[in-house]
Amino acid sequence: MDILALAALLNSCMPFLMKLGEKAAESAGSQIGPDAWETAKKIWGKLHPKLVAKDDARIAAEQVAAKPESEARKAVFQEELETLLKENPDLEEAIARIMQESPLTTAGVQINQTVTNNEGQVIGQMTGGKAIGRIDGNIQDGVNL
Repeated sequence: MDILALAALLNSCMPFLMKLGEKAAESAGSQIGPDAWETAKKIWGKLHPKLVAKDDARIAAEQVAAKPESEARKAVFQEELETLLKENPDLEEAIARIMQESPLTTAGVQINQTVTNNEGQVIGQMTGGKAIGRIDGNIQDGVNL
């Protein structure tokens, strides 16, 4: 199972997943994207009982929900998530199945970006996969990587 993809999905939804069942959380969570939100809820349904039973994992999830932009908190949650799944192979298998059936993981990688003011600033959004790279200097015509 791709623990990085799982953690990334849950991290982006964590503030809403921790309040799942509340009307405000449902409407706010659905703004993440219907596919991502539905997949996260299915995974959360399987994961939540085991997560709350393990203090370190529960605290890590609460910390991410409280400050979702914190890379340090995300790293701790990812580590706790990985440990929890290793300790519960049936849970890992069930979550892997959900992720495999998800349109998020079968759709491939999509990158949207906008270059502003010809100053090299790129604003973009990526779902799925990994992106590593840097482009300096002038780019003319198309770029094939």
